[in-house]
Amino acid sequence: MTARYKLDRIDLKILAELQRNGRITNVELADKVALSPSPCLMRVKKLQQSGYITGYAAQIDVPKLGETLTVFTEFTLKNHRQIDFARFQDALEKVDSCVECHLVSGGYDYLAKFVCGSISDYQTIIEALIDRDEVGIDKYFSFVVMKTPFAKTQIPLSRLFADKL
Repeated sequence: MTARYKLDRIDLKILAELQRNGRITNVELADKVALSPSPCLMRVKKLQQSGYITGYAAQIDVPKLGETLTVFTEFTLKNHRQIDFARFQDALEKVDSCVECHLVSGGYDYLAKFVCGSISDYQTIIEALIDRDEVGIDKYFSFVVMKTPFAKTQIPLSRLFADKL
């Protein structure tokens, strides 16, 4: 990330529109945020250079590809030194099936989300993590997702940040 760039309401509108449709043309985006195309493109480039936009990705309808299993897992570590957290995070980041990892407050240390091919696939991953002593897992609890009624991919930027501009 380069120099800090102060956002305004138009920048928030640009970010919100790009969240909805990352493939929108600059002309369409400019129209939606009430700018002419050239200043709009300059703002998008500034947002990218400043690190507010970190990338663009396709949203995949995974169930159309085949059966999967989603599991949320709570992890508690044996020790709570900075090096213990770093080792755990490094090990989990290398697991392709782990798609999210959050350090949380409360009764456990981490909440992770796994998307696997099957329960046995998940079990193999967890056993491999536990077998590695340097990872430092004390205990874990698994929650298998039965159904996902909805999953939002957009953050309500205007609701969260409009009053701060």
